[in-house]
Amino acid sequence: MRLWSVERLGEPREALEIKEKQMPEREENEVCIKVEAAALNFFDILLCQGKYQEKPPLPFTFGSEISGVITDANEGGAFKRGQRVMALPKMPKGGLAEYVSVPEDSVFPIPDSIPWGEAAAFSITYRTSYYALVDRAKLQAGEVLLVHAGAGGVGSAAIQLGKAIGATVIATAGGPEKVKVCKDIGADIVIDYLAEDFVSIVKSETNGKGADVIYDPVGGDVFDKSRKCIAFDGRILVIGFADGRIPTVATNHILIKNYSVVGVHYGLYAKLFPEKVHEAHQSLMILYNEGKINPLIYNEYAFNQVPEVLDLLGTRKTWGKAIIKVNC
Repeated sequence: MRLWSVERLGEPREALEIKEKQMPEREENEVCIKVEAAALNFFDILLCQGKYQEKPPLPFTFGSEISGVITDANEGGAFKRGQRVMALPKMPKGGLAEYVSVPEDSVFPIPDSIPWGEAAAFSITYRTSYYALVDRAKLQAGEVLLVHAGAGGVGSAAIQLGKAIGATVIATAGGPEKVKVCKDIGADIVIDYLAEDFVSIVKSETNGKGADVIYDPVGGDVFDKSRKCIAFDGRILVIGFADGRIPTVATNHILIKNYSVVGVHYGLYAKLFPEKVHEAHQSLMILYNEGKINPLIYNEYAFNQVPEVLDLLGTRKTWGKAIIKVNC
């Protein structure tokens, strides 16, 4: 079989090579999957560069989100051959391969109605946003949700989930194309942060109250400004730091405005409570079948295009998720 291997650290075009390897050997607690599609993420670039928090020994294969068909499984286990699934492979045996063996607890059944590309794009974005909005923020129908970087993977998922819950959703995005993307997926109000001040607009649209929940995967100046438009009793969700600067907050300001700064460490949550992740997956599949959520796909690419797609992701000019067609 073919797989993409990080042979040396550097930019994706320098680090990655297609290799021919033996078919994976399935361990007792694993299933073997014929990979149909894989999603790429910005942190895959950091893995190539050796700058990510996880630093697997060379050589390794990344690819943390896949969809495909089970080709081998434990007799009498939770899965069977021929079953359609999405999965989260573990490095160094990542999913940018024609076949991969994955622990059973990282595999999730999917309906026939979901295309391979959408299934591959689903796992990280929707589960992170579901955990953030439902479990951590306890977002309620009728509340105002402000989503930063709304055209991104987790941002677009947050917009759709916010609308499914019944919130009024305000989104920020950079440039007319991304503003349109946010409107198309259901945001009630979209602010072009390159040309407009989101603080004043959020205050105006909420009659001075501010947003009840702010979903922030950006950090830096965006977090600092968000504190100026958070409602009394509001919740600011700390998703990540795409800006690069990790902000701080004065606790006296939290006290005066009576808001919460809420951490969202989905990866650790998933390790500690795998049964809750599977429960959330079932809820998300129901929302998908009802047409209330649908993964935002930027484009689908051939297997041999991985390095150039990662270069494209590095420009931050894309939106949604980039998908690699593996055996499609």
